[in-house]
Amino acid sequence: MVGANFNPVLLIGIVYAITISIVSAYLWASGRFSARVRYLLLIITIILGFATFSPMIPHQFQTIIERLADGERIGIILFSGVIGLGILTLLAALFGRHFCGYLCPIGAVQEAAYTIPTKKIPVQQKGILIAIRAFFLVAIIGGAFLFGIELLDYFGFSDFFKLTLSAGTPVFIVILLISILIYRPFCRIICPVGAILQAGAFPAIYKIRRTDACIECRKCEKTCPTNEVKAEDSKSECYLCRRCIEICPEDGALVYRRKKV
Repeated sequence: MVGANFNPVLLIGIVYAITISIVSAYLWASGRFSARVRYLLLIITIILGFATFSPMIPHQFQTIIERLADGERIGIILFSGVIGLGILTLLAALFGRHFCGYLCPIGAVQEAAYTIPTKKIPVQQKGILIAIRAFFLVAIIGGAFLFGIELLDYFGFSDFFKLTLSAGTPVFIVILLISILIYRPFCRIICPVGAILQAGAFPAIYKIRRTDACIECRKCEKTCPTNEVKAEDSKSECYLCRRCIEICPEDGALVYRRKKV
């Protein structure tokens, strides 16, 4: 049941996430999404994360589960978070994971960390990572209902963005340091919302696809940090980072589009 509490700042974050996801999909589909747009969105999202603690959908997901486990009303802003997550899942099924790519502050700071030039450690065992993240999703829900534990709090992203020092803050700082070497460890291993949106994006209509212009040089496969660029891949773990497109030597070999009938 919806309660009376209302926080317009958090609601603005949800509206931002949904609206810019649609705008981002349009820019991708029209060929207007550039590296400059990507970096601009990442910067805006990181600023929003620190300034408003929004759109922090994983935190809202944890709070919703906690309220439900305690038998409490979730309130209108958390209810809007439920609706927002549903819309983002639908958008992922249509256009891929634009929210995860640029619009989640937790993912954005990890993406920024990974751009620091240094030798990277490829972790491309998708099946294992997806299974671990699914386990965390079950553990987060089960921990709340069975033991009253807010498992995500132990990873410290909430205190990090609120600039609060707690026992969890160093944990997230360590995750960020790991993100310099390994692509998005929190998103790919821990995030419950990532698990939901990955499942939603599995049948995505619009995604990065190979065309007849592909010369099979495999440069895109070597640069993709999530091992999601092969022709047979579902692209459900694609964060639309553009690395494959930017390294491709053939114009038009990789395009964001729906499947040709």
